[in-house]
Amino acid sequence: MNKNSKIASIATIVAALLPTIGNAEITLPTFVTDSMVVQQNDILTLVGKANGAVEAKASWNNKPVKTTTNQNGEFSLQIPTPKAGGPYVITLTDADSQTTLHDIYSGEVWLCSGQSNMEMPIGGWGKVLNYKEEIASANNDNVRLLQIKKTTSYSPQEDTPINMGGWRTAKPSTVENFSSIAYFYAREMAEKLGVHIGVIDCTWGGTPAEAWTSFEGVKSVAGFEEEIGLLEEYDFDSAKIAAGYESRLSKWRDSLNGVNPEWVVKSYHYDWNKMTVPGEWEKSELPGFNGIVWFQKQFTIPAEWEGKSLTLRLGAIDDDDITYFNGVKIASTCGYTKQRKYTVPAELVKAGNCVISICATDYGGGGGILGNPSDIAISSGNDVIELAGEWAYLVSVDLATTKARPAPVSGSNFPTVLYNAMLHPLKVLPVKGVLWYQGCANVGRDAQYSILFRRLINDWRELWNKPELPFYFVQLAAFLEHQPIQPDSQWAALRKAQEDALQLPHTAMVSAIDIGEAYDIHPKNKQEVAHRFVASTLKHTYGKKGITAEAPVVKSFTTKGNTAKIKFTGNITTTDNATPKGFIVKAEDGTWSRPEVKISANREVTLTATAPIVEIKYNWADNPDGNLRGSTGLPVTPFAL
Repeated sequence: MNKNSKIASIATIVAALLPTIGNAEITLPTFVTDSMVVQQNDILTLVGKANGAVEAKASWNNKPVKTTTNQNGEFSLQIPTPKAGGPYVITLTDADSQTTLHDIYSGEVWLCSGQSNMEMPIGGWGKVLNYKEEIASANNDNVRLLQIKKTTSYSPQEDTPINMGGWRTAKPSTVENFSSIAYFYAREMAEKLGVHIGVIDCTWGGTPAEAWTSFEGVKSVAGFEEEIGLLEEYDFDSAKIAAGYESRLSKWRDSLNGVNPEWVVKSYHYDWNKMTVPGEWEKSELPGFNGIVWFQKQFTIPAEWEGKSLTLRLGAIDDDDITYFNGVKIASTCGYTKQRKYTVPAELVKAGNCVISICATDYGGGGGILGNPSDIAISSGNDVIELAGEWAYLVSVDLATTKARPAPVSGSNFPTVLYNAMLHPLKVLPVKGVLWYQGCANVGRDAQYSILFRRLINDWRELWNKPELPFYFVQLAAFLEHQPIQPDSQWAALRKAQEDALQLPHTAMVSAIDIGEAYDIHPKNKQEVAHRFVASTLKHTYGKKGITAEAPVVKSFTTKGNTAKIKFTGNITTTDNATPKGFIVKAEDGTWSRPEVKISANREVTLTATAPIVEIKYNWADNPDGNLRGSTGLPVTPFAL
């Protein structure tokens, strides 16, 4: 090969390699993909990485929009979106490559967020009403779905992982594990508006509102000083935050009295109280208790087991445990969802009486040794001794009377982590509005939630730079055992805190009080919740006439001795025209009772009690039985007068 031929060959090789040097391809956020819906008559911001000059061209007008990357190879450009229509393509080019997005529609985009009742899929773990039929019939090209993957961060991110590889059309395989409310909402909206509807499933079950709020937002609300202090002290660095938390947790544990195990595990304590295991202690011996409880079980080790390692299964312990075998610590686990399966070392196994001691710590919610009876056992090979049944227990530390445990920094409940990781990146996608279903995780903190929820709404509006961004939310459904008189219900107080957000403009509340289930925190009738969202949206956002989206509310009331009259803004009826119920009244001596109630006029209800009435509450309980309805059947929401 001559010299010129060698030079030509080298040049060919270099030319072939050039596209792989630097930014060989234009990169876009994970959520900008084929089949997406862009919000009509808005501005789509395209960000990413490229090489040099970048040009974007959308087929709805073919007018190029140009920019140049910065020193980090990053670009940002804005494309005006057209009125509803499509399909379109968007083409981006730079010095090295070209990227084309196909099957793009302009339509209406709604962000659906919150905890498990918004996350609840049609199938999967949710299995909503008629789920098999709903999945089988889900073939709708006018409905497009985007599901954000669960992830956390202590600082705001610019991209976020997604499920299903990006935007997908609605079909059985894509809707089965997608938010049922989001899908049902999009399906009905597409039919009513005649345009493509895009819905974004940005949810995480069991999460509190503070996790979905910005750093500055949480900082402005009292009660989060410790968490905010950790973030600021360790400069939002995850490794430093984790180490700092462990140090604080260790100091907190050392400050507790009664935790030293030596006197507890030395022998079996016959004088302790007894409790059935497995089971939540709140539902048996320790209602409402959060703290540390010692458990003990005495049983006999067979002679043939001596000197052999054993397998100890203890179900799931809520929240943390430290477990001892004959006074020797063998294991510990943190996390109420984790199944405890421990190995007892062979050298500890002696024939005769044996004692298992467990230090169980519950920081909130349910507590105890949980699972099925078959989950609680000890075994040697195929030989099993069942340990379910009566255990001795001793309350060691009541967290209600001691300094609160430092809030865990890992997981999805820590303030700001979901706002930063799952929401903040989406700010470049214009949305028409937000649908929100959350609140269960904040029950018990209603005064704080009232302030926090309003700050969350304003945070999201600031993020999208849309002060009038519609924000519609679900008031918590009925749940738990029905109690006829429950004036101090924490669920009712949280519902009132949710309602306080209606003080903000461009908000609306959807009631689910009448479709809850006492023994299921995830009611199955998500179709009705979505339908009520549709009614609110069509009325308040799209200005459709002749739509009733809410039941009448109290216009005025008067009390005179044992009688009260309440006037509503619209006609009032009851379910099946039954006698009105759901009211409780307070007398001067502080006692509450249920009055006689009758609808005395189209818009008026009269209450009659046995003593002068000084306060009135309606549907004020965890699981109330109020049956007042508006003319369209929508339930009158809870209130206190």
